Amino acid sequence: MEFETSRLLFRPISLTDYDFFAHLHQLPDVMRFVADLPSNEKIKQRFNERLGHWQKEHNNWLTLVMIEKSSLKPIGVTGFLSQWQPFKQAELGFLIDPEFHGLGYGKESTLKMTEFAFNECKYHKLNATVTEGNEASSCLLTALGFKLEGKLRDNYRINDKWCNDLKYGLLKHEYSLLHPQQ
Repeated sequence: MEFETSRLLFRPISLTDYDFFAHLHQLPDVMRFVADLPSNEKIKQRFNERLGHWQKEHNNWLTLVMIEKSSLKPIGVTGFLSQWQPFKQAELGFLIDPEFHGLGYGKESTLKMTEFAFNECKYHKLNATVTEGNEASSCLLTALGFKLEGKLRDNYRINDKWCNDLKYGLLKHEYSLLHPQQ
């Protein structure tokens, strides 16, 4: 399972990606809206959970490494947590190295993952959770047609502070109206 866009290549995460995966999870600028900086053991656990052959029916993570075509450097990871049963949904997520923030790669990769999820995997709905205050992710999702569906107050703790989670969703038919050619 490999994809590409005009500027990015996507391939499944493999054992050789551990150092890059760990690097992303140790960067405060990457993790500040995601979670506390994880221990090495927790990073290894998350990494191992994302290895192997992905099937949407197994309700696990599809994790792809994003590679910048021009430099062939890995720039982040993207994918979704399949929640095929009972309602054919998936939760999107991505992490991008701060060196590549602000270049449109988040939008480009999320659009590609959305296209894959709806057109190839036949999901009914995609969800995304954004920690309140993460304006870049909120704007990205809104620009792609996701709707803010609600706020979960004091739903998560990062660095010993309660955070609100913003829940976004996009339905297959909404996506099809916005992207009829895809």
